[in-house]
Amino acid sequence: MNQLSEKTPIPWWLTIILFMEVWPMFLGPYWALTDPSFLGDINASSTILGDWIYTARNLAVGFAFIIAYFLKSAPMLFILIFIRFFTDLIDGPAFWFFRDPVSDIAFIIIFLCGYYIPALIALRYLWKQMTH
Repeated sequence: MNQLSEKTPIPWWLTIILFMEVWPMFLGPYWALTDPSFLGDINASSTILGDWIYTARNLAVGFAFIIAYFLKSAPMLFILIFIRFFTDLIDGPAFWFFRDPVSDIAFIIIFLCGYYIPALIALRYLWKQMTH
């Protein structure tokens, strides 16, 4: 059977995880375009370019998540969550070292409970759906 045309059941908890994975992809670009200091120096023209590149990347992946969700495609969702997970594995330490987090404990909780653990749960579920 063709996995790309097969519909995957999406339980309520996976919908919550997908929402947790997707909403920063729309909120982040909003902050980047409305707050000039979001990605760095306010006066640098490269910052404006960086804001637009950041916005394009996040919106593209965010819309891909929405399409994959409505298609109920386990392979597409798996790939998108894996890419997001891999990106967060790099973003987490980068934010830790190059930004001044408000609280170390809050920072750890946000990345661990908000990104890493939910992504691993979703990846495990989707992998089981694809291998059955």
